[in-house]
Amino acid sequence: MDKIYDLEDRTKAFALRCRALVRRLKMDIGNYEDSKQLMKSSGSVAANYIEANESLSNKDFVYRAKVCRKESKESRLWLNLLAISDPSLEEERIRLTNEATEFIKIFTSMIGKFPDQNKR
Repeated sequence: MDKIYDLEDRTKAFALRCRALVRRLKMDIGNYEDSKQLMKSSGSVAANYIEANESLSNKDFVYRAKVCRKESKESRLWLNLLAISDPSLEEERIRLTNEATEFIKIFTSMIGKFPDQNKR
């Protein structure tokens, strides 16, 4: 799969791919609850990145980037908690987990470019 370099498109594609994975899972009580959380957090990465791009100040941008990083970490957790037995679904989970990890690195880098705004 080719990399998408527009981060708005890339985060949206991540959310869509997470949803596609969830639709193919066997739904037991654990997968049901974990997949609901995954759908929320993966969509939040995309939505908050759109908000970051529309931010009114550096402080607002950093805040939204931190939310994106947090939601990326949560998405990675929910992906790792899903019970998957189909090898093709496991491969997609690994790809999505790697994408979430890349997002964490990207957002951490963005946040680091505004050291004056990084105070909690």
